[in-house]
Amino acid sequence: MSFFRRLSSRAREDELMDDFSMGGEELREALRHLRRLNKIFAAPGPTVSGVEKLWKSVGKPDNLTLLDVGAGSGDVNQKLLHWAKKQGIDMQITLVDLTEEACEEARQLFQSEPRVRVQRADLTALPDDSADIVTGSQFIHHFEGEQLVDMVGHMLRASRYGVVINDIHRHPVSYKAVWITTRLISRNRYIRHDGPLSVAKGFTDQDWQELKQRLNHDTMTYEWKPLFRYSVVIPRKGGLVT
Repeated sequence: MSFFRRLSSRAREDELMDDFSMGGEELREALRHLRRLNKIFAAPGPTVSGVEKLWKSVGKPDNLTLLDVGAGSGDVNQKLLHWAKKQGIDMQITLVDLTEEACEEARQLFQSEPRVRVQRADLTALPDDSADIVTGSQFIHHFEGEQLVDMVGHMLRASRYGVVINDIHRHPVSYKAVWITTRLISRNRYIRHDGPLSVAKGFTDQDWQELKQRLNHDTMTYEWKPLFRYSVVIPRKGGLVT
């Protein structure tokens, strides 16, 4: 992955993590190293911000169920659980991922947390209204075109209140920062390849505007958050409001 790369449009290459024929211990190591990257780049913040915004819009219910799709280790949810406890919210989170390696890492990380369960599943097969809020952190940049619109549609379908997306700002500063950091903290090929590529597959304001138009969803909002991320909130049309 080159240090110098044009970022005028979203990259279209697949990440190594998109190849489900691979995996094993190398992938589990990558997931552990990814948790370190998430701490360095303040990854949980946009998810907490988006969930709080959507929670307030539906009347601050005392009970809240969340479904985190493409969750990996699910580590961004640790801050979310802390926020829920401070707010006095009875929160239950289901972490969903397609790979057994991710599910095993999540089970280990949350083995002492009764508010979290782990499910190996495909987003497209989840039932309607599976949870109050469906979240995705660094998930939808894996998709483009009609598949991107379809995946967000499945997230909305699986939610009762709406969707919160936390994804990466495609920008030269974030790209170079991730390129350098991945090489400082890891020799894992997933991390060194997919880390910078994730930024190149990320989003700008224009990309979010285009997605909003394609979804025909006027109430979708997005905000830039440190460090080079976006917090996107998409209320479900006709969703329950308490």
